[in-house]
Amino acid sequence: MENTVRKAKHRRRQKSTGRKALHVAVRSLKVFGTLLLSLFLIIIITGSIFVTVLTIYVLNFADTEDVITLDSRSIARSNITKFLCDNPDYAPDDPNSDPYVMQYALQSQQRRAQWIDLREVPTYVQDAFISAEDERFMEHDGVDFKRTFGAIIYTLLGRRQGGSTITMQTIKNITGDDAVTGTQGIERKIKEIFRAINVEKKYTKEDILECYLNIIGLGDGKQDIVGIQAAANYYFNKDVTQLDLAEAASLAAITKSPVDLNPLTNFEQNQERQQWVLRKMQELGAITDGEFDYAMNEMLTVTGDPSFQSRADVDAEEIADQGMTSWFMDEAIQEAISRISVRRGISEEEARADLYSGGYTVYTSCDLNMQNKLEKEMQDKTNFQSWPLQKDDLISGFICMDLRGNVKAVVGKRTEKTVWDEFDIATDAERSPGSCIKPIASYAPALEQDLMTYSTLFNDKPIEIINAQGQKEKWPVNYSETGEDGNWSLQDLTTWQMLMRSLNTCPAQLIEKMTPAYSVEFLKEKLDITTLHDADVNYAPVTVGGLTTGTKLKELVGAYMIFGNGGRKYDVTFVNKIVNTAGDVIYEKNDGYKQAISESTAYVMNRMMQKVITDPQGTGRYAKLNNTALAGKTGTSSKWKDLSFVGVTPDYVSGIWIGFDPQKQIPTTEYQNIASIWKNIFGDVAETEKHHEFSMPDTVVEQRYCTRTGLLAGPTCASTDIGYYKQTNVPAVCSGVHY
Repeated sequence: MENTVRKAKHRRRQKSTGRKALHVAVRSLKVFGTLLLSLFLIIIITGSIFVTVLTIYVLNFADTEDVITLDSRSIARSNITKFLCDNPDYAPDDPNSDPYVMQYALQSQQRRAQWIDLREVPTYVQDAFISAEDERFMEHDGVDFKRTFGAIIYTLLGRRQGGSTITMQTIKNITGDDAVTGTQGIERKIKEIFRAINVEKKYTKEDILECYLNIIGLGDGKQDIVGIQAAANYYFNKDVTQLDLAEAASLAAITKSPVDLNPLTNFEQNQERQQWVLRKMQELGAITDGEFDYAMNEMLTVTGDPSFQSRADVDAEEIADQGMTSWFMDEAIQEAISRISVRRGISEEEARADLYSGGYTVYTSCDLNMQNKLEKEMQDKTNFQSWPLQKDDLISGFICMDLRGNVKAVVGKRTEKTVWDEFDIATDAERSPGSCIKPIASYAPALEQDLMTYSTLFNDKPIEIINAQGQKEKWPVNYSETGEDGNWSLQDLTTWQMLMRSLNTCPAQLIEKMTPAYSVEFLKEKLDITTLHDADVNYAPVTVGGLTTGTKLKELVGAYMIFGNGGRKYDVTFVNKIVNTAGDVIYEKNDGYKQAISESTAYVMNRMMQKVITDPQGTGRYAKLNNTALAGKTGTSSKWKDLSFVGVTPDYVSGIWIGFDPQKQIPTTEYQNIASIWKNIFGDVAETEKHHEFSMPDTVVEQRYCTRTGLLAGPTCASTDIGYYKQTNVPAVCSGVHY
């Protein structure tokens, strides 16, 4: 009986334990199921988000209007880089009038390209390239998705894998967009996909294949061989119509890696790939077994002859007899190279080769009429000499730009240009600006800080500085126009009078208040002067222009634009826009600027600098124009080795420098005043400008001031004159007590 009871209890305990175990198992299963379901939902949600983001990302490139042109004339023109400028004879009402005119064209001497129609290309030549590069070319709609997705996966893994169809390769060759890895590589591939689909909708397979065969790169690294006609001529000294099957397969073999697989420098590697191409053609039924055997056993004769000429229909008439580059073109070419270098992330040497290889359209800011006129005026000796000289080795540079920094004309010397990329005095030389430094280094920043007004009185006396010997010295002296040292008058003169007579004492006093370091920083950061050195943080450099190496005339003139455009400093440029063969704008100058000084400061400075021209004692009086307002400043360096003039008119800012190389004193009795020389060269242009007067902003007031105190004229002030003042810094009214 007890045994029976024990067995019953044991069975009950087992059942209880089983129920507990089952309960635990059920609970565990529920937890696991919940986790599994949660994980599944997370994956679904995350995947949905990823797919949505990816779809949006991809659709950003799905521009149905983004169709690459395959027009043979357009593609042929890609062998040439064109520089265009505004057409001076453009008539907007004439439908046949072009707003742009070609200024110059570049074509690489290393580039060989000849266009050939597809109907002239033997079928087996076409089949060789199709078999090697895109065996399903005649079947797909521009994209072989199996190969393309494989290529994208390899790109994500940082590896390179060919997946482009002939259509996509054609697009890449036209656009020049060749990013391979990373995000840029993926974006390029996605763009190519949509562009390829669009191209296939617009063009036939024959159109696409013709374009591909004519623009594919087949060079050996020494010669830039473009297209099968050029390659047939270069490697086999044949027209493409004369190629046999073995030669066709050899050229098709190059496409994978032209430098490594061309038959001229890597014959064995080319032969190995050529045989692969032949086997592929046999496999696809493009050739018979007999043709295969014959081609496999043929010995190729490779020439490597680059002496052939491009066909005349590739814009040859547009680049023939265009002569030497102008001074402007040299600068435009160099700027285009720099812009392409930055845009593509390549060296300037690579960018130069890219530019000369063709395909770019560069829009410049040049005014052709002005450029031609200024070159002639600079070569006219009578514009410089006081009378005919037996020996005239004076050198000079001149530059003009609009008030947004767009250079309109530049001349680098006084004689005819005979050298490509010749040293340009206006853009390359660093020469002392002399007193031309004063408006930008002392007067303008001081007026901006309200350290003076138009009529503030300054005493014509020196400041004390510590000289190189560590001794106190009264400095600076004033210089006369004839080259002799002038004495300090110790008179009280207004600010504009100090500037008009180019006295050195007022700028020295202003620099003493601001410090030379502040002035140097202003020139660097606000006005983009790049030629300053640590040694220029001193009184002489920023007071009288005694800079270590000087300034470039281009930068000096560019700094003066602020006095004609309301204080805005724009970049000085020769190029407005660069477009590649595909029509993509890879650079375009924007409207961005730095507000170097306030609009009111700029206008007050302008009025003071007009007095330099209009006052009978003004150092720039010989530049005075009859019809157009002119603000300007003359500059003379120590011992009269440099003479400069910068002038600002309502439409332009321009400047000239003269001197010798090696430097020596300029005989001012033999040459005209620097302001006269500027007027001789540029006066006619300035007189025919679109605008003739500067506009006074609302932030400036015109008031009469007392000439005895520099304050606003009171009712008892007998001697008064007109002054111009910032509304935020108008002088007090004179009390009438005059000392």
